Amino acid sequence: MINKRTLLAVTLALAATSVTAASRDYISIVGSSTVYPFATVVAEAFGKSTKYKTPKIESTGSGGGLKLFCAGVGVEHPDITNASRRIKKSEVERCAKNGVKEIIEVKVGYDGIAIANSNAAPLFKLSRKDLYLALAKQVPGPDGKLIDNPYKTWNDVNPTLPNSKIEVLGPPPTSGTRDAFSDLVLGAGAKKFSDLKALRKAKGEEKVKALMIKLGIPASAYNKKGKKVFKAVAYAVREDGAYIEAGENDNLIVQKLVANPNALGVFGFSFLEQNGDKVQGSIIDGVAPAFESIADGSYPVSRPLFFYVKRAHVGKIPGIKGYLAEFTSNKAWGDEGYLTDKGLIPMPKQERSQFASDVKGLKPFTL
Repeated sequence: MINKRTLLAVTLALAATSVTAASRDYISIVGSSTVYPFATVVAEAFGKSTKYKTPKIESTGSGGGLKLFCAGVGVEHPDITNASRRIKKSEVERCAKNGVKEIIEVKVGYDGIAIANSNAAPLFKLSRKDLYLALAKQVPGPDGKLIDNPYKTWNDVNPTLPNSKIEVLGPPPTSGTRDAFSDLVLGAGAKKFSDLKALRKAKGEEKVKALMIKLGIPASAYNKKGKKVFKAVAYAVREDGAYIEAGENDNLIVQKLVANPNALGVFGFSFLEQNGDKVQGSIIDGVAPAFESIADGSYPVSRPLFFYVKRAHVGKIPGIKGYLAEFTSNKAWGDEGYLTDKGLIPMPKQERSQFASDVKGLKPFTL
């Protein structure tokens, strides 16, 4: 039988455990490997210049980060998630279902996606059509119907390209870079074929089914919106070894490109900038990946970067307001800010001002 003294000791121990479990004295950040280096620099500057601890940041990929972020409110869940694409409607709904109902969206700036190879190898000049034909699971055959990708070398895809094996190291499906690559490269390349382009725009049962039959797409893939069928076939990446999922560590891809000069790699422009002594960015549709070409929109494979904040955690987890203030300061994300040294392409001044104002007011966003 437990006496009163023992019961009191147990009660106090449980209370102490509960307090410990209900508190966290640092900011927890997850998400995109592309945004990771920018967030890390801001976190270090914040940690050095304030009384707060340096935030803990994990590179989990955009999809993985949003899954963790949307799992719930409380110290066991991250406060912020980085994303190299905008949050999806389905993710907002998952957040709301788990009690994450007020989310602050912060657009960080812009980044390009580089298709790079070793400096020891010849520079590639590619079109998005070339990349689609090289990497898509299925491509149009001689009669226009989709067939399993038969191409083994770049020369098979385009006679002007090297007679070397197609081998591309890139991010997994959980990555925002993969999402953007699918849309900006594979989708754009697929639209160079008239029937696939028509399928993307098709609406109505008869039009969609007619194009599916023409392309040889099985009836099981039917959707009344042609755009969804288009994405299902155009965004599917081949699984025969030509495309190799290299995880969320872009630095690892760079290392593998150095070790294998015949391979190409897919990663954010900031990693190309940081490793210019080792790798070079392919020219895409006649434009090289560069700060200027991404800023003016001429480089065709560029996208915006974001991070998302739980408003419910502001004031509960120490330092979140200060971290937001540091990230949205001109000294960080401005035209001459320290993030530009890491490869970030700044937003126009007016756009930065609007986001900084919304962040300061902790304004939740709506899709």
